[in-house]
Amino acid sequence: MDAHKLVRMANEIATFFESDPDPAAVSDGIAGHIRRFWDPRMRRALLLHIDEHAGEGCRPAVLAAIAANRKSLTPPAA
Repeated sequence: MDAHKLVRMANEIATFFESDPDPAAVSDGIAGHIRRFWDPRMRRALLLHIDEHAGEGCRPAVLAAIAANRKSLTPPAA
């Protein structure tokens, strides 16, 4: 998986949800979208990028959503 493409996609999702004035709703919206629509391999790759590269390129809202919802975004071990 191309981490740069995943970061771009996550940032686009964040841009959509950032219009909500409630930070909790933004975080839940981003995490919910990623959980529902991203393949487990995509989620693993994004989490790995965040862990290994401190989330380089990710919008702050993406990082906050991942931090707040990491357990539910982490796919079961393959």
